[in-house]
Amino acid sequence: MARYTGASCKLCRREGRKLFLKGERCLSDKCAVVRRSTVPGQHGMGRKNVKEYGLQLREKQTARRYYGVQEKQFKGYYVKADKQEGVAGENLLSLLERRFDNVVYRMGLASSRKEARQFVRHGHFTLNGKKANIPSIIVKVGDVVALKEDSRSLEKFKGLLETADTVIKPKWLDVDDECLTAKVVANPQRDDVDFPFEEQLIIELYSK
Repeated sequence: MARYTGASCKLCRREGRKLFLKGERCLSDKCAVVRRSTVPGQHGMGRKNVKEYGLQLREKQTARRYYGVQEKQFKGYYVKADKQEGVAGENLLSLLERRFDNVVYRMGLASSRKEARQFVRHGHFTLNGKKANIPSIIVKVGDVVALKEDSRSLEKFKGLLETADTVIKPKWLDVDDECLTAKVVANPQRDDVDFPFEEQLIIELYSK
């Protein structure tokens, strides 16, 4: 699948808010949104009246970029969420939260979702004790994600392991910082998503 390979900070500037795509850099004074709050491009300084469609599009793009999902796959999540019982917008966010790479990020074992996706692809994590290297796997209640034993001594994980216990974990994950495992104990609810999405705008966009 195609993957965006451009500058991550441009995506944050385009949406006008931090998407936390570069880990600690997003929390420092080096954050592009703090240093340059305008939209990228030669017309970035201009002001435009954003209409309803524009608001819906920007919200969709924000969610897609926040979770690192391409357009075709994101629309697939919407179709699946719309067919499930309950509120479509909340179902959509629940599916995105349960992506394998997002679970690794929520465990505190990656500084960003992009890094988590790379770790998963390189085979550093297991799902229910078996090899799993597909970031888009949707975990379900009862699944257990774990860092492989032979990956724990790698330099890239040592710094993350020192701070993993300080990361706030979502209540739908039962994370064991000593064993470096996480069990899915429930499906994520709307309150578990800490980013201020207006998911109804996304649903309205796709419902047209």
